[in-house]
Amino acid sequence: MTGTDPRALAERLGLPGLVDVHTHFMPKNVLDKVWAYFDAVGPLTGLEWPITYREEEERRVALLREFGVLAFTSMLYPHKAGMARWLNGWAADFAARTPDCLHTATLYPEPEAAGYVRQALDGGARVFKVHLQVGGFDPNDELLDVCWGAIAEAGVPVVVHCGSGPVAGKFTGPGPVGRLLARHPGLRLIVAHMGMPEYSDFLDLAERYEGVHLDTTMAFTDFSERLAPFPVDERPRLLALGDRILLGSDFPNIPYPYAHQLDALEGLGLGDDWLRAVLHDNAAELFSLPRGRRPDGARGGRSGGPDGSQGIHR
Repeated sequence: MTGTDPRALAERLGLPGLVDVHTHFMPKNVLDKVWAYFDAVGPLTGLEWPITYREEEERRVALLREFGVLAFTSMLYPHKAGMARWLNGWAADFAARTPDCLHTATLYPEPEAAGYVRQALDGGARVFKVHLQVGGFDPNDELLDVCWGAIAEAGVPVVVHCGSGPVAGKFTGPGPVGRLLARHPGLRLIVAHMGMPEYSDFLDLAERYEGVHLDTTMAFTDFSERLAPFPVDERPRLLALGDRILLGSDFPNIPYPYAHQLDALEGLGLGDDWLRAVLHDNAAELFSLPRGRRPDGARGGRSGGPDGSQGIHR
């Protein structure tokens, strides 16, 4: 499985590069535990899950730049109380030293949440990550109500793993998030993995709430089609919602080459305009990134800052 060169695809589409809203960077001890989980997940899913990009942090950043990714995220998340503030501090430092990373933050239902969410917003957080399966919490917990209100008011998107794949949790599925949106309809939620496997239900939410987006993370790939195939008869809805679907990859925690996600999207046959929107333009608009040219002012090519970054404006 080789796949299309990501830069070649972007060039063919006339894009300056890609924007990937679902990539993982986190403290090494935390990432090691995440990788250990995937190493052991085979018995749960029936499929082995080798980590294709099990590299040191600096190399992982360099790989994304080699793929032509102009902007990416440091998706990280707590699994218990007392972690989120520390993770937010790490993510703020990572964004400060990695100019093409969108400053990412997270939260957990605990008394301190309102304070550190406000601190993250005031500190320039561009996106939040919430993982309802790993965190095992209800997004409607009253300890989070002030947090959701502040995030909605700031217009900061939240990537939320709320689908029941690969393993269902007590608060996964469309119900809890649907109730959250009914209370905070202004939230900009990005449903991770297209809501896998409850694709249709999350497409319903996107049609009902204009702030709901979906990311493509692992969806449509050969790996996920074996686990939870996307219904072919729902493809017209993908086209209709083409302005609210964003490229996500789950890099580096993917069991196939990065290019395979791009091949899977191109293979849907929804057209180049749809691909341009998904691979770059929708996220560029959502995150107020420069469009039509590289953030450093150069057009196309492989040039970047002295560290290889693309110098995202903040």
